[in-house]
Amino acid sequence: MIEIQRLTRRYGDLVAVDDLSLTIPRGEFFVVLGPNAAGKTTTIKAIAGLIRPTSGSIRVAGFDVQTDPLEVRRRLAYVPDFPFLYDKLTPWEFLRFTAQMFRIPDDAIEARARPLVEQFSLGAFLHKPIEGLSHGTRQRTAIVAALIHDPEVLVIDEPMVGLDPANARAVKDVLKERSRRGMTVFLSTHQLAVAEEMADRIGIIHHGRCVAVGTAAQLRSQSGAETPLEQAFLALTQEKEKPVQ
Repeated sequence: MIEIQRLTRRYGDLVAVDDLSLTIPRGEFFVVLGPNAAGKTTTIKAIAGLIRPTSGSIRVAGFDVQTDPLEVRRRLAYVPDFPFLYDKLTPWEFLRFTAQMFRIPDDAIEARARPLVEQFSLGAFLHKPIEGLSHGTRQRTAIVAALIHDPEVLVIDEPMVGLDPANARAVKDVLKERSRRGMTVFLSTHQLAVAEEMADRIGIIHHGRCVAVGTAAQLRSQSGAETPLEQAFLALTQEKEKPVQ
């Protein structure tokens, strides 16, 4: 469902993503981990079509992100770590606007939105201006808007930032349930507990390269660290200190 082939993205002399290849099949919940500046967000933006690769290619649901961008956008939803919303709108107005962009008929919008609004506890905020809402409420609004057209692929960056435990649980439950129904999820996070709980497979990116991919158990085995996942992550990404001269 997502095919990344030898993706490279350079910014001048900086190589943000370096010859990265990954294949994520339909319905897989794939979580990508990595230190700061590892290349996770650059990879996500390339999948979403927001930046052009220096070289390599990405296909989503069989369509090339660069040559068939409209077909990709019909099938994909993207939620950044700090989503942009129109502050003067209410969440309900924003949801209707998003649904109309995907040509969902007006008489079907409420039927699609209502279950998600309830799952994400947005009812009390639907008709309040977005500019006055907390980051967590804005985040939930963005996720509902992303799911309203029932995408085949969801690409989401740090979804738990700003969420209280109850709402974080709701996000986990909804995304996992959608994944079981066939939606492919590509999620980036720094929270190792989220990765261990949610992922079918985990990819660890370091210096723009995928240094390991597999289940949590496979990563622990590969790194020689039995438990927890944190030890495996550190073993795979920690820089070796140079000897003192």
